[in-house]
Amino acid sequence: MSQKFSSLEAMSPSTEQSQPNRKDLIQALSIYAQPDYRKALVQISNTFIPYVGLWALMIYTVVQGFSIWITLLISIAASAFLVRLFVLFHDCCHGAFLPWRLGNRLFGYIAGVLTFTPYEDWQRNHVIHHANSGDLDNRGIGDVWTLTVAEYLAAPRPKRFAYRIFRNPLVLFSITPLVLFVIVHRFPSSGAKKRENHSVMLTNVALATLILVMSLTVGFQNYLLMQFPIILLAASIGTWLFYVQHQYEDVYWSRNDSWDLTRSGLEGSSYYQLPVVLQWIVGNIGLHHIHHVRANIPNYNLQRCFNEIPALQAVAPLTLRKSMQSLWLNLWDEDAQKLVSFKSIKAMPRVNK
Repeated sequence: MSQKFSSLEAMSPSTEQSQPNRKDLIQALSIYAQPDYRKALVQISNTFIPYVGLWALMIYTVVQGFSIWITLLISIAASAFLVRLFVLFHDCCHGAFLPWRLGNRLFGYIAGVLTFTPYEDWQRNHVIHHANSGDLDNRGIGDVWTLTVAEYLAAPRPKRFAYRIFRNPLVLFSITPLVLFVIVHRFPSSGAKKRENHSVMLTNVALATLILVMSLTVGFQNYLLMQFPIILLAASIGTWLFYVQHQYEDVYWSRNDSWDLTRSGLEGSSYYQLPVVLQWIVGNIGLHHIHHVRANIPNYNLQRCFNEIPALQAVAPLTLRKSMQSLWLNLWDEDAQKLVSFKSIKAMPRVNK
């Protein structure tokens, strides 16, 4: 899969591939970076309301003594809407969902409680992620732990062991997401200031209140029966989406002195081509190469932007089938300029034993 693209000047994906001028590209995308409250309200209606409705239906099945399997089946549908709700939350963090800053903040806090994510604190880390994505010298905040081949070979045995455990798909897409959303998000991130600290505290208080109310009405055990599968499945799906957006074979990584912001967007973020239904559920987040070029384009404008800007269409899509290969790509090879597997470096000597 090649993440290359044609020039904006020609505005045609069939012309010779080259780096588009950033100023021209940003200008071309500016008309799509206009939040529309009507589209936002439609998305709130078709996401927030069904999610709450599915919760009500689950509560009904529990109270009426229906089979646990019926409740779990409903929780699968609820988790899909929770993933979509997180995408709306994500747009709010970029000030892109609603035309008003206060509106983004208020809905962001509400969606943040439902997704177990403190709005201001996550927003800060995500902005850092956008600023440093693909920069090998500025890793560690808002990204997936990634080592270069040289760093891995030079690392002491305990660190190599920890890294291999972390990159194991069973750990990365089940245990890690659950720990992140349920435990890690309950504490301010490193470097958080007063506003971020307050967002964590308010989110925790709101969650504690919600859990208390649910415990007093349907029982704590029943609440866990409903909430646990939803947050586990939604967090796992969300982690996979974030992972595959920046972890594929020919993804862009560079040292800071040669790092380029436009390349980090168009080559360092995938165009994850999904079936229509899945694309709707994930709120067009698969068009991630566009998002990283201009982060304040609302999710509901991404597809139109893609359809009308040929330079964006020239990025080769990452298909569902192809994306599965990313599960086994674990290290960045600076010489080959691609992600490689642990198996591919098996014969290389370790610096530290």
